Amino acid sequence: MSTRPISDHAMLSDCRSAALVTSDGSIDWLCLPRFDSPALFARLLDEDAGHWSVRPACPVGVERGYLEHSLVLETTFRGRDGTVVLRDALALGQGERGHALGTGSPGLLLREATCVEGRMTLEVEYAPRPEFGLVQPLMESVPGGLVARGGANVLTLSVPVPLRVSGSTAHGTVTLEAGERLGMALQASSGWAPDPPRRSQERIHRRITDTVAGWRSWSDTHLGYRGPWEREVDRSGRVLRALTFAPTGAIVAAATTSLPESIGGERNWDYRYTWVRDTSFTLQALATATCDVEEAEFFTFLARASATQLDQGADLQIMYGVGGERDLSERSLPHLAGWRGSAPVRVGNDAWRQRQIDVYGELLDAAGLLHRNAHRPDPLTRAFLVGVAETAARRWQEPDQGLWEVRGPERHYLHSKLMCWVAMDRAVSLAPLLGADERVAAWKETEERIREAILTHGWNPEVGAFTQAFGSRDLDAAALMLPMVGFLPGDDPRVCATVDAVATRLTDGHGLVRRYQAADGLPGDEGTFLLCTFWLAHAQAMAGRSGPARRTFETAASYANDVGLLAEEVDSVTGEPIGNFPQAFSHIGLINAAEAVRRAEG
Repeated sequence: MSTRPISDHAMLSDCRSAALVTSDGSIDWLCLPRFDSPALFARLLDEDAGHWSVRPACPVGVERGYLEHSLVLETTFRGRDGTVVLRDALALGQGERGHALGTGSPGLLLREATCVEGRMTLEVEYAPRPEFGLVQPLMESVPGGLVARGGANVLTLSVPVPLRVSGSTAHGTVTLEAGERLGMALQASSGWAPDPPRRSQERIHRRITDTVAGWRSWSDTHLGYRGPWEREVDRSGRVLRALTFAPTGAIVAAATTSLPESIGGERNWDYRYTWVRDTSFTLQALATATCDVEEAEFFTFLARASATQLDQGADLQIMYGVGGERDLSERSLPHLAGWRGSAPVRVGNDAWRQRQIDVYGELLDAAGLLHRNAHRPDPLTRAFLVGVAETAARRWQEPDQGLWEVRGPERHYLHSKLMCWVAMDRAVSLAPLLGADERVAAWKETEERIREAILTHGWNPEVGAFTQAFGSRDLDAAALMLPMVGFLPGDDPRVCATVDAVATRLTDGHGLVRRYQAADGLPGDEGTFLLCTFWLAHAQAMAGRSGPARRTFETAASYANDVGLLAEEVDSVTGEPIGNFPQAFSHIGLINAAEAVRRAEG
């Protein structure tokens, strides 16, 4: 059972896949060649599910951080007799720069330890366990490294020092003197393909240097935000790029699966997919922290992935695989104990089967953001967006399972109705670009009917706030979106009352916001959501309360770890970050809230 804090990990990315590294130099999570591939190292979820550690043999102090404007991690070990700097990277394609990042990533994990003063002995332990720990590969020594074969994979470890092989694990030690360095590289390929090549020390060094240059070339063109928390916004934009699957432009919700929403519970989901519901907020964040190239790629991916479903009369699917896959059927991995015993561990996510009518509004809102400069979409996209609007107009009165994917009965959720209103509002604005002027009158009529329903049935005078569902007394942080999408002004008395209700009745002792109060069909509790806390800051800023907004923002942002990464949630009792990591939505919330505070403060 893995017990290491989730926040102890840093992420590596090649814009196709991700690895997580602990502060003492262990790769405890690696999926290749895609974010959603079976893990080669999964000690994050079970102590016996694979890792690759490079750590000092003696007690040391540890400092770490990303090299400036990059996703290359530098960990400094300071011991009594010397200091070693360990650099870790997932290699980008050689020579890739700017928006080309990830287009040719080779699936190559690079590690280089350099002794900068004195001397230090390092211990290397290499225990690959493909398919989430199911496979214990056969390992053999070859000139310049090790080759491991098992299941569907062959893995080549390039290492210049001999390692002792015992079963499916290799061990070794190496002492570095000042000025000496040790470079290592790991690459996987299919079991039927040629073995990946072994790499020299100089080639490893050059690829790390090239990867740093690649990230910096991207960052140099994405530093347009000026305002409070510039460093945090800049870093969060880079995290979103790191969570992007470059071949398609899809952005995954997180790099991991089954890190729990409550420790020891069963709220453990696979987040290595793309959700339609994230679209408009993601595009807003990309517009603030990056640029319109990423916006266009992400929207184009979603439009292509979902284009044919409306033609078939089906509900628009709420999520997709990073290649556009639709069937994300969920299964459990009973051989894994789970992080701190939080089982089951799941791969796949059955939420893809759910009906969520909010997705129509998210797509049309995203289209409005993307085409705000009157860029005319292509004919297929125009037809698709008209179909999205028509479907929202037909189905807005139907119940669904809501933004939070409640695994219980369908209801008339406020947020779902709100996003159908957004669908109509944005469709009216987009009509000239869509060639749909003849539909405007009907869309406006539906828009007004939805508005009336929300104001009549979504507002609960006894509660003094907009509530989770029509006729409900339960609060839901999603009601904070009413001003964010333009349904009501931020200083509307009903909005202000809802903001106050969330701040007083959905907020824990740490100042963090829960998603909702209602039962959701699952046992156990969950932590507070960093996204919802950033939403509160955003709504406070729109209400003209810049002081409280700033304090709420800083409370949420303070839960970033030492390298600036945010988890999904925070345990209300212990204050410890929990949930899948790093969480794109938390970083999206940070970017958008920072921009809202900047505007509120002039």
